[in-house]
Amino acid sequence: MGKVLATFQDPARAEEAVHALEEAGFTDREISLVSKDHRRQTKGDSLADGTAWGAGIGAGAGLLASAGLLAIPGIGPILAAGPLAAALTGATVGGLTGAFMDWGVPEAEGRHLQREVEEGRAVVLVDAGPRAERAESILRRYGQEVQALHG
Repeated sequence: MGKVLATFQDPARAEEAVHALEEAGFTDREISLVSKDHRRQTKGDSLADGTAWGAGIGAGAGLLASAGLLAIPGIGPILAAGPLAAALTGATVGGLTGAFMDWGVPEAEGRHLQREVEEGRAVVLVDAGPRAERAESILRRYGQEVQALHG
């Protein structure tokens, strides 16, 4: 237990939430973020006006500065950071759903989250341990769907 996840309609709001988590003391080993690569979906770069994640929120934010582009079979290019990004590196069988399941997300919820990412939403996952309530509180400030994972 102690894991929290949130979905964000706007990837920029997910970036803001990640920055707030980092300011509250959560580390890049505790926070994961995944989203479609929006820069490839529009004529102009749309994610943070074409800059690297986090540049519009404050350069140097650890997790956002380390975000990388990955190609996931059946989904295409995504941006990912944190422990979930490491699980996705080289993912072939199970793709994003499998990585969510490895992280402790139930299979049905993992499929739902994959669809959320495919539709352009961002997902933030926090392995908060005993600080799960604090992580939930921070994520809720951004008005998004937030849930604690059980089991």
